[in-house]
Amino acid sequence: MSKKTKAFLYNLFGFSFFYIPAYLLIMTFTTLIGFWIAGPAFIVSLILSPKFQYMKTNDGEKIFMKWIFRKGIREIE
Repeated sequence: MSKKTKAFLYNLFGFSFFYIPAYLLIMTFTTLIGFWIAGPAFIVSLILSPKFQYMKTNDGEKIFMKWIFRKGIREIE
């Protein structure tokens, strides 16, 4: 599997990890209905989830991660 695909899957799983619980919590504890549940869950997940970026460098292909709960940019693989 290419590193570009891995970065995409990391982003997908990281976003889903926060989106599903946020959606369920908003649905359970608020009176919002329909799209109004998905919107805030999307915004919360967008802010909380880590961002993965694939880059070609002089040392080869690498994946980098930036997250609100960690300082700076971290190299993955």
